[in-house]
Amino acid sequence: MKKIMPYERKTYFYETDKMSIMHHSNYIRIFEETRVDMMRQSGMPFTYIEEAGLMMPVLSVSCTFRSPLRFDEPFAVYPHITRFNGVKLELSYRIVSRESGLLCAEGTSSHCFTDLSMKPVRIKHTHPDIYSLFAEYAGYEVTD
Repeated sequence: MKKIMPYERKTYFYETDKMSIMHHSNYIRIFEETRVDMMRQSGMPFTYIEEAGLMMPVLSVSCTFRSPLRFDEPFAVYPHITRFNGVKLELSYRIVSRESGLLCAEGTSSHCFTDLSMKPVRIKHTHPDIYSLFAEYAGYEVTD
């Protein structure tokens, strides 16, 4: 199993609001960026999943805000697969400021695996290589 590093970047100016903090809507985008990065690092980029005829639509997403990120502030996101059964995938995310070390936000997202017609798929049977990779990382904690 490859070690997954946290997703890192800085807050962009266009992501901030009149209070000079990251607008709340951008945290959900950060979760998606993190999920895509985690999959790439694990050796299973989204392009591979799509080429295999699968999609991973979002079923739900939530975010709790703890401490605001400000313009140009570096941060790291720690993803964690909290549940995986071959049909559904649930992840948690922790966004931490690299300057202060404070937890800025935490959240979750849930997804299901479907074919291109949006019919749910049990990937354990149809795509065992993809299933094995997600199963390998289920419960694995990302650390520095």
